[in-house]
Amino acid sequence: MKKILIMGLPRQGKTFLANALVPLLNAVHFNADEVRAEINKDLGFSNEDRVEQARRMGWLCDQVVKAGHYAVADFVCPTHETRAAFGECFRVYVTTGKASPYADTVTMFEPPDWTHYNVYTQDAEFHARIIQSLLKEVESPTPYFGFDWRAPTALFLGRYQPFHEGHKTLVAEGITRVGQACIAVRDTTDTDEKNPFDFEFVRSRIHEMMTEHKGKYVVVQVPNITNVFYGRDVGYSVERIDLPEAIQAISATKIRAKMKKA
Repeated sequence: MKKILIMGLPRQGKTFLANALVPLLNAVHFNADEVRAEINKDLGFSNEDRVEQARRMGWLCDQVVKAGHYAVADFVCPTHETRAAFGECFRVYVTTGKASPYADTVTMFEPPDWTHYNVYTQDAEFHARIIQSLLKEVESPTPYFGFDWRAPTALFLGRYQPFHEGHKTLVAEGITRVGQACIAVRDTTDTDEKNPFDFEFVRSRIHEMMTEHKGKYVVVQVPNITNVFYGRDVGYSVERIDLPEAIQAISATKIRAKMKKA
C-alpha cells in the first residue's frame, strides 16, 4: 500500500510528520495548502468543495502510485465523506491535543472510524519510523492481513538475533492465551557482535517460522528499548511465561555461531 493519508485537525503536526516520513519512503508529498494554492484555487471550504479537494488529492496520489512510488498526502480530510472521496489508502490520524484556530473545521470534523496508525505526540521522527515499519509489513510476502489492530494483543519485545524455536514457542503461547501478538523488534543492528542481523533479516525469518500463525501476529521495528516502566494499573498485565526446560535452553549465541559456519 503506497498511498498514505495523514489526516487530523489543523495545528496537530500533520505536515511535520509528513516531512519526516517522505524521505524515509522516497515519496512524493502533497500538502493540501500547497495544492490549493497552485491547482485547486477554484475550491473553497464548503462541504462540497472539501469533498472535491479530497477527490483531487486522492487522484494525484493515485498517479504517483501507478508509477511505482509512494505518495503522502497531509490534509484535514475532516469527514467520512471526504475520506471516502480520497480513496483506499494507509490511514494515519494525528491528534496531538493542540487547539485548532478554525472553529468551523472543528465543528464539522468527524474522528475516523478506523485507522492504521494514530499519532498522539509531536515526535514526528519516532512516529515516521513506526509508520515506515508498518508499511513494510503491509507489502511483505506474508503481511498482517487478518490481524485486528483493536483486539486484545500480546506484546513480545526482543532483539531476536536470530528468531528461533524458543521465540516461536513463546509467541505461539501468547497467541493461544490472548488471541494475537505484536512482535516488537529492537533496533540493535551492529551494536556489537551479538547483534549482526538487520531488521529485514529478522522480519523475514519471523515470517518464515510463523507461517502457521499468519494473520495472528504483526512485526514492528522499535528503537533499542532497554527499560520498560509503568505506573499505576493502566489496563494491561506484565507476565512471565515459563516454557519447558528444553525450549528455555535454546541459545541464540549457539545458533549465530552455526550460521556463521554455514
